[in-house]
Amino acid sequence: MQSAYGFIFVLWPYRKTLLTFVSLFKTPFLTYMKPIIQLAHCNIYQGEHLVLSDVNLHLNPGGFYYLIGQTGSGKSSLLKTLYGDLALTEGKGEVCGFDLRKLKEKDIPFLRRKMGIVFQDFQLLNDRNVSENLRFVLRATGWKEKLKIDRKINEVLEKVGMATKGFKMPYQISGGEQQRVAIARALLNDPELILADEPTGNLDPGTSEEIMILMQEISKSGRAILMATHDYSLILKFPHETLKCEGGKVFETVQRSI
Repeated sequence: MQSAYGFIFVLWPYRKTLLTFVSLFKTPFLTYMKPIIQLAHCNIYQGEHLVLSDVNLHLNPGGFYYLIGQTGSGKSSLLKTLYGDLALTEGKGEVCGFDLRKLKEKDIPFLRRKMGIVFQDFQLLNDRNVSENLRFVLRATGWKEKLKIDRKINEVLEKVGMATKGFKMPYQISGGEQQRVAIARALLNDPELILADEPTGNLDPGTSEEIMILMQEISKSGRAILMATHDYSLILKFPHETLKCEGGKVFETVQRSI
């Protein structure tokens, strides 16, 4: 008993520090993590045309976010800025630890290795099979050992439910399967962030739901997802935080008001 009192006596001067430390565990861990995307007062241009003004975003690791808005509202311009296809010249921006204002041409491949990009039209190479599509990306991003390449290809195809389709040519599989391959390609370098530009835009409703379930599973593994979409029925069925491009601005909205 005396030793217990002595222990309390020794720690008593540090009680405030200890209470602060303990309180950290009552707050969600992600609160203390650095944002995966952070934009402050950014103006986004296509050439000399101002598309979006005073953009402020703070997206956390592991979060799932929708990006909505009419055609021409700036969704694609925002995504292109995030993956380095459009230069950020005004405001402050950071993605996956890269300062977008300081981003040079030689830095862009390294930025894109930290993220996966999924397009509406799949963008698969039709002159080679599914596995060779993935092998091409791995070799282009510096992978050299055949055994490791083969393992990674098998791993990502397994994740998206395409483990038995590696030998197929893109034109031999359905649109939904092609999008699964495109998602597998986005996962090859274990990205922190996935940018998806209308990934269900060319798919029927049933297949779109399958792709959404897959995207949610990927998000639960700790990767952040920012997904541009026009499919409001999916947003209502799979609710997540939603950002809207409208009138040259980006702002948060709620599902019932989209």
